[in-house]
Amino acid sequence: MKLGLDGKIAVVTGAGSGIGAAISRQLGSEGAQVVVADIDADAAERIAGEICSLGGSALPFVVDVTDPDSVGRLMDFAVKECGGLNLAVNNAGVHGARKPTGDYPLDEWHRVMKVNLDGVFYCMRHEITAMMARGGGAIVNVSSILGTVGLPLASAYTAAKHGVVGLTKASAIEYARFGIRINVIGPGWIETPLLSEHQELASSKRMEALQPMGRRGKPEEVAALACFLLSEQASFITGSYQAVDGAYTSH
Repeated sequence: MKLGLDGKIAVVTGAGSGIGAAISRQLGSEGAQVVVADIDADAAERIAGEICSLGGSALPFVVDVTDPDSVGRLMDFAVKECGGLNLAVNNAGVHGARKPTGDYPLDEWHRVMKVNLDGVFYCMRHEITAMMARGGGAIVNVSSILGTVGLPLASAYTAAKHGVVGLTKASAIEYARFGIRINVIGPGWIETPLLSEHQELASSKRMEALQPMGRRGKPEEVAALACFLLSEQASFITGSYQAVDGAYTSH
């Protein structure tokens, strides 16, 4: 099923690897022009090059989502170089320290919040402005299964991802009448570099036992949902939280 994204202009943050890269590739294969944004310049260039080599259209951009000015430059680039903004995926994220709440380092708390929650807010402010100028658009924020449930030793990540869900729902109500749809997805245990950073989680027997499908997910499975929500196939879906977790949170 074609999603009707030909000619659409999309920005994806955290696009240099994992879920962000998979979403960027699928958007490119569906005919969208993709701004591949990542803090890692080499990674952004590599993914943009892959998309172009397969006949798609993509441009790399280096962005630090914790810096409002850097985010502003990213959105200005999309508007000036590509002609506007129709679609956005706010995916950049970090895990943070594995510590109990009472001992959680303050610098780590602030770092996780700046990337995982403030960064989404900064991006949305600019994205909404750009989409309003074009009469509408669609945004997908990437939260987590930890946007709806908890995990010990991950208070900062859990709090930030819950915040992304709330931010999405409030914003979706505000902008529904302006033709801007805003949804949030909650990936579960997905095979990505971010997961592999925490081997004690990635290899946890308990985590494996709680996978009803008997396996972890793939970035491409998350990308399929994100791109559907960005398309007009999802024209009456806004303000929703959609899990991609193989029933992990259904226990």
